[in-house]
Amino acid sequence: MSLLPNNTIISLTFLLTVIPGLEAAHIWISIPFYFLYAIAISGNSMILFVILTNQSLHEPMYYLLFMLSTTDMCLSLSTMPTTLGVLCFNIQEIGWNACISQMFFIHFLTVMESSVLLAMAFDRYIAICNPLRYTTILTPTKIIHIGMIIMARGTILMTPLLVLLKRLSFCRDNILSHSYCYHPDVIKCSCSDIRVNSLYGLIAVLCSFGLDAPLIGISYVLILLSVFNIASPEERYKAFSTCISHIGAVAIFYIPLIGLSAVHRWGKKAPPFAHTLMSNAFLILPPVLNPIIYSVKTKQIRRAILKMLNWKKNLKHPIEGQTRLKSKTSP
Repeated sequence: MSLLPNNTIISLTFLLTVIPGLEAAHIWISIPFYFLYAIAISGNSMILFVILTNQSLHEPMYYLLFMLSTTDMCLSLSTMPTTLGVLCFNIQEIGWNACISQMFFIHFLTVMESSVLLAMAFDRYIAICNPLRYTTILTPTKIIHIGMIIMARGTILMTPLLVLLKRLSFCRDNILSHSYCYHPDVIKCSCSDIRVNSLYGLIAVLCSFGLDAPLIGISYVLILLSVFNIASPEERYKAFSTCISHIGAVAIFYIPLIGLSAVHRWGKKAPPFAHTLMSNAFLILPPVLNPIIYSVKTKQIRRAILKMLNWKKNLKHPIEGQTRLKSKTSP
């Protein structure tokens, strides 16, 4: 296996894979991926449109949901070209610059998603534990500042990953185990000492997910203590029901993340499809399920979507819509 020195790294290419051993079934495998990506992009686009066009949803909770949907849609768009390219057109090669760009955006967006989930947990904590000061604490200006901090945090944590990759030399047989460039996967192709890269990758994980998850957990402990102090069972249920959507979003993000990290760290003897299954679950499930969860469980979002769909239906059938309107207004 020959070395490729880092002075010619720009001409380096990697080979992407989806599910090793099932190359003949790629066309059939692409069908569910098409549907999942379509649901993710259309669902998040609908959430964004509804929040933008409804003045009643211009509140801190929905601004943060807007950030989450934007992140989810960008995450889907960052992996969709290479995944569908491999499955539909057998385009397995990806160049060095394209690979590190995709890797940066995937990791940057996952850190952003974790940060947004933490901000949403803080939003729910203030809304339930300190409702009288909610509008004074979470002003639109504060939300903008939170968004800027989230973006800056992701950039600061992920930029050193790219810098450290520049020092590595790579072998010519650079076969990745995913349909996209993932940092632990890329550095395993290197023939250099990757201990510094692995160490910084661990530090980045601890400073993002390892910090966010406990803080989200603490916020929900405080929320539960506050909810249990409410005397009325109905008010107690009403207060906690506002957190159901967020709890679902946290679960579908962190459970696949923990599984993927465990497979990469300790699953050397795991079958290849285990890596593929966990990585796709981590990157595809949150963008697909978050819009569904928030559309079903959040009353204001559900009403706005139904109103929008009904408005579009009336545009398509104006006579029927006018007849229905007259029947409602007639004595």
